[in-house]
Amino acid sequence: MKVKYFSDTDTAHIEFTEKAVQETKEISENIYIDVDGKGNIVSMTIEHAKDNAGLWEFSYQEMSRQKA
Repeated sequence: MKVKYFSDTDTAHIEFTEKAVQETKEISENIYIDVDGKGNIVSMTIEHAKDNAGLWEFSYQEMSRQKA
Protein backbone atom coordinates (compact mmCIF):
# COMPACT_ATOMS: atom_id res chain seq x y z
CA MET A 1 0.00 0.00 0.00
CA LYS A 2 1.22 3.46 -0.90
CA VAL A 3 -0.14 6.72 0.49
CA LYS A 4 0.62 9.96 -1.31
CA TYR A 5 -0.38 13.43 -0.18
CA PHE A 6 -0.27 16.39 -2.55
CA SER A 7 -0.18 19.54 -0.42
CA ASP A 8 -0.64 21.91 -3.36
CA THR A 9 -4.12 20.46 -4.05
CA ASP A 10 -4.84 18.98 -0.57
CA THR A 11 -5.40 15.59 -2.20
CA ALA A 12 -4.65 12.17 -0.73
CA HIS A 13 -4.19 9.11 -2.94
CA ILE A 14 -4.09 5.65 -1.37
CA GLU A 15 -2.95 2.84 -3.65
CA PHE A 16 -3.85 -0.64 -2.39
CA THR A 17 -2.61 -2.69 -5.35
CA GLU A 18 -0.87 -2.12 -8.66
CA LYS A 19 -3.63 -3.79 -10.69
CA ALA A 20 -5.01 -2.07 -13.78
CA VAL A 21 -7.91 0.30 -13.14
CA GLN A 22 -11.08 -0.65 -14.99
CA GLU A 23 -13.40 2.05 -13.63
CA THR A 24 -13.44 5.05 -11.30
CA LYS A 25 -16.50 5.40 -9.07
CA GLU A 26 -17.58 8.56 -7.25
CA ILE A 27 -18.42 7.59 -3.66
CA SER A 28 -19.37 11.12 -2.63
CA GLU A 29 -18.33 14.61 -3.59
CA ASN A 30 -14.50 14.67 -3.47
CA ILE A 31 -14.08 10.91 -2.77
CA TYR A 32 -13.39 8.44 -5.58
CA ILE A 33 -12.37 4.79 -5.77
CA ASP A 34 -10.73 2.97 -8.63
CA VAL A 35 -11.68 -0.68 -9.16
CA ASP A 36 -10.23 -3.47 -11.28
CA GLY A 37 -12.11 -5.66 -13.76
CA LYS A 38 -13.49 -7.82 -10.91
CA GLY A 39 -14.75 -4.82 -8.92
CA ASN A 40 -11.97 -4.98 -6.32
CA ILE A 41 -10.61 -1.70 -5.00
CA VAL A 42 -7.30 -0.60 -6.49
CA SER A 43 -7.00 2.92 -5.07
CA MET A 44 -8.87 5.79 -3.43
CA THR A 45 -8.58 9.52 -4.00
CA ILE A 46 -9.74 12.07 -1.43
CA GLU A 47 -9.87 15.69 -2.53
CA HIS A 48 -9.76 18.40 0.16
CA ALA A 49 -8.32 15.68 2.39
CA LYS A 50 -7.73 17.81 5.48
CA ASP A 51 -11.40 18.78 5.65
CA ASN A 52 -13.00 15.60 4.28
CA ALA A 53 -10.85 12.99 5.98
CA GLY A 54 -9.29 14.85 8.90
CA LEU A 55 -5.91 14.27 7.27
CA TRP A 56 -3.86 16.50 9.55
CA GLU A 57 -1.80 13.60 10.82
CA PHE A 58 -1.20 10.14 9.38
CA SER A 59 -0.14 7.04 11.27
CA TYR A 60 -0.03 3.35 10.43
CA GLN A 61 -0.47 0.52 12.89
CA GLU A 62 -0.54 -3.16 11.98
CA MET A 63 -2.69 -5.14 14.36
CA SER A 64 -1.77 -8.73 15.12
CA ARG A 65 -4.43 -11.40 15.32
CA GLN A 66 -5.60 -12.11 18.85
CA LYS A 67 -5.69 -15.77 19.92
CA ALA A 68 -8.88 -16.97 21.57
